Amino acid sequence: MVMEIVINLLWSWLPASPSQFFYWTVVLIFICVALKAIQLFQTRQKLIKGFRSFPGPPSHWLYGHVHMVREFLTLLVRSAWTEKYPHCYPRWYGNFLAFLCINHPEYAKTMYSRGGKKCVSYVPLIGLITLNGPKWQQHRKLLTPGFHYNILKPYVTLVAESVKEMLDIWGKLVPKNGTASVEMSQHISLMTLNIIMKCAFSYQKNAETDRKTSYIQTVFDLNSLIDHRIKTPFYQSDLIYWLSSKGRQFYKACKIAHHHTEKVIRERKDSLKNEKELEKILKKRHLDFLDILLCAKDENGNPLSDEDIRAEVDTFMSAGQDTTASGISWLFYCMAQNPEHQQRCREEIMELLGQQEEIQWDDLGKMTYSTMCIKESLRLYPPVPLIARELNSPVTFADGRTLPKGFLTALDIYGLHRNPEVWDKPEEFNPLRFSTENSKHRHPYAFLPFATGSRNCIGQQFAMNEMKVALALTLLHFELLPDPANLPIPMLQIVIQPMNGIYLKLKDLR
Repeated sequence: MVMEIVINLLWSWLPASPSQFFYWTVVLIFICVALKAIQLFQTRQKLIKGFRSFPGPPSHWLYGHVHMVREFLTLLVRSAWTEKYPHCYPRWYGNFLAFLCINHPEYAKTMYSRGGKKCVSYVPLIGLITLNGPKWQQHRKLLTPGFHYNILKPYVTLVAESVKEMLDIWGKLVPKNGTASVEMSQHISLMTLNIIMKCAFSYQKNAETDRKTSYIQTVFDLNSLIDHRIKTPFYQSDLIYWLSSKGRQFYKACKIAHHHTEKVIRERKDSLKNEKELEKILKKRHLDFLDILLCAKDENGNPLSDEDIRAEVDTFMSAGQDTTASGISWLFYCMAQNPEHQQRCREEIMELLGQQEEIQWDDLGKMTYSTMCIKESLRLYPPVPLIARELNSPVTFADGRTLPKGFLTALDIYGLHRNPEVWDKPEEFNPLRFSTENSKHRHPYAFLPFATGSRNCIGQQFAMNEMKVALALTLLHFELLPDPANLPIPMLQIVIQPMNGIYLKLKDLR
């Protein structure tokens, strides 16, 4: 604010003479740079003072910790930092942006049982993810009915249809009485997009696969670009970022994603207009997410704007597609790596379904051991490994240390789930951690794959149901085997992704 006032005053004083104009323009630029340098220095000093009670790994004078966390070393570095700083530690992205990374349940409880704005680093994202204050509360209230169990029930059949379509493709890739190595993540990503399109938007098979593939790649690109911007100190400046090739690439990817979303909304509006009454449509199909968005009204009877609807659709399609795809992909990887648990899940599912050809809503709650395996895979590979917040008031932790208002915190879900102070043998796959008895003794903030507090994932039940159906049908048709020649390398980006894909060997059991 002060800088803007000074610039406006100086600009109003500039003389009309070309030579003097050039001279004073140089002076103005110099003053702007000097003021910016002072502002950055003050920001740096404020951060140092605020984090002085929180020891952490040494940081580079320019890059902070960014240079220490290369993509292929991220897991090793994060695990080492969690072990050395088991409660929290400052993590620097350059010299002027830092978060207090929280990886202990008690710290998570103190931080996330209270309110807090979404972090400014989420600005490139959209919809319910980034809204704050009354507008977020309004949208959350309007969207919550879309995740009631009565709405979710009909989705089981639609999810099963999409899973079977994927399994049919796999069946053509696997020779009889043999195995074939298949890259999981791309197939599963297409499947989860199909599920979102069918369940949330009643979109049927007339969507071309090429267009879907293009949209999935765009979602991957956006996640990668956001992660890259956060980790690049110079890109924290909006001006520099938008002038860079990465900034232009991000803008282009946003246009593609928005075009895809606008097409979905436009087709539904046309459908509603042609049918004239929603009741006529609902007699033919289930109530979906887009129906709720288009019909939602606040307490004053005002509907959501077109911009708000697009933002929520973008959020749901992105968050509901790539996060679930990540969860299912790593779940299958864990199953392949642990054949004894895979077989126990398969036996549970076979006993549960018996001669029943289709999986039903009531079956999902009876998949006890399979659910434990799903939760254990989410512990080891949480789809969203880090969630950031900005403090809207000072916070004091249980050990007496405080953090001022306006500071940024990051719930390091990956570190929390592998913290040796919280979990015994944290690197080991052990579904019994989530048995009824063991769960009673676990800290309520020790396992947070869907975040926590008032801003937890609104679609977590939908995601869990999707993972259960995918696991059940897949294990009935295929045995999942590891492919030692193609081991995946996890990348901890906005959504945890395999750097080189997830290759598993499939054996057809039909």
